[in-house]
Amino acid sequence: MKKRAVDIVVISDVHLGTYGCHAKELLKYLKSIKPERVILNGDIIDIWQFSKRYWPKSHMKIVKYITSLISKGVTVDYITGNHDEMLRKFVGFQMGKFSISNKVLLEIDNKKAWIFHGDVFDVTMQHSKYIAKLGAVGYDFLILLNSAINFFASKFGKGPISMSKKIKNSVKSAVKFINNFEKIAADIAIENNYDYVVCGHIHQPEIKKIENENGSVTYLNSGDWVENLTALEYYNNTWHLYHFRDNILVEDETDIETEEEEVLETNVLFQNLMKEFQTDIKQPKTDILP
Repeated sequence: MKKRAVDIVVISDVHLGTYGCHAKELLKYLKSIKPERVILNGDIIDIWQFSKRYWPKSHMKIVKYITSLISKGVTVDYITGNHDEMLRKFVGFQMGKFSISNKVLLEIDNKKAWIFHGDVFDVTMQHSKYIAKLGAVGYDFLILLNSAINFFASKFGKGPISMSKKIKNSVKSAVKFINNFEKIAADIAIENNYDYVVCGHIHQPEIKKIENENGSVTYLNSGDWVENLTALEYYNNTWHLYHFRDNILVEDETDIETEEEEVLETNVLFQNLMKEFQTDIKQPKTDILP
């Protein structure tokens, strides 16, 4: 299969290490493109929930594939999120084409882009992290329950539904939170004369222009790989929102679902992560962010 060339791909909220993560679908997507730059915009690895000791082989394949991209000269920026906040102690780390940061500022075709995860705007994260973590566990359970419901629904010829998306879209406080999140991000971006503000965190894929009395900005959100299975792509001087389910043939997904899984203990997980990292990433080279 010929790979699609893209200048930049932004992926966020993969939540490797949770039952809701669609790692097999993500790997299929990554193998279908040829990016010059990959921006991992937070919550790629769900360090919050490692205690569950759940790490299938398909999740490790994502790590391995990304490190293989680095070894081939693809620039990979890892922007920290709240679920992988442990990595914030390594902000500033750079090896070859790989770096860890809290944000990335890019100039893209003479336009300025501000890229960050977005949890800084979350009041729950700032003032009650315990409640946020408890909510994450409940969310993961809901996703697991949703998967079971969709499995039985498919047996009766029914299409998939997303319980969490329906809840978010019907609860006024959730809709208000999303609107406030987008407005705050846009207002700060406009104040700093950015052309693009690119976020993740809220699992709500979007590309839209937001205006206020001081100007306008293009707000973008890469969505997630738990419910929406989306990514942002930049090519032909334009941003595009990629939806996995709209672009992958149905018959191909059968192979995805039947792939064998293996659960790894946490200590084995970290050993394998380090082994893949050391094996695939070449010696350090100077790489200055635009």
